[in-house]
Amino acid sequence: MEENMDLEKKLNTLLVTIFQDLMDIEQKALITGEFRDITLNDMHVIEAIGTGEAGTSSTVAKKLSVTMGTLTKAIDRLSKNDYVLRERSEEDKRLVLLSLTEKGKRAFYHHQKFHEEMIHAMVSQFDRQEAEFLARSVDGLISYFKTNKENYTGGDAAKG
Repeated sequence: MEENMDLEKKLNTLLVTIFQDLMDIEQKALITGEFRDITLNDMHVIEAIGTGEAGTSSTVAKKLSVTMGTLTKAIDRLSKNDYVLRERSEEDKRLVLLSLTEKGKRAFYHHQKFHEEMIHAMVSQFDRQEAEFLARSVDGLISYFKTNKENYTGGDAAKG
């Protein structure tokens, strides 16, 4: 029983450390050089917009679980700094479509490369079976978060 508590404490410490280190390292690795004029949150907005066809602002807000007001502030900053193009839909003028500029695409790929390198560094430590076990474990944790999201957001996952 005590061994189980020690293991749970260790896992908790490891998860908290991973989260804190990831946020810190991601900030230092991504918000450099050409991309010094945005925040890590802005980089995640860029990631949510993606490099495909223009998407609606409401779709991006939903992906990020933020309010439209929160997204609008970020898009204002990203538009001003030439990362995001904001256009009204030709078919429905009420819709605002978001797409990345060339600078925004460079930021997107910069972010993507960071994550690819991080995942490669992690997976290279394991054989195939261990990596699959890790993936199942992380998937189980994500399922727990999704199932319990309302408990932690007061039922409003769009609060930002």
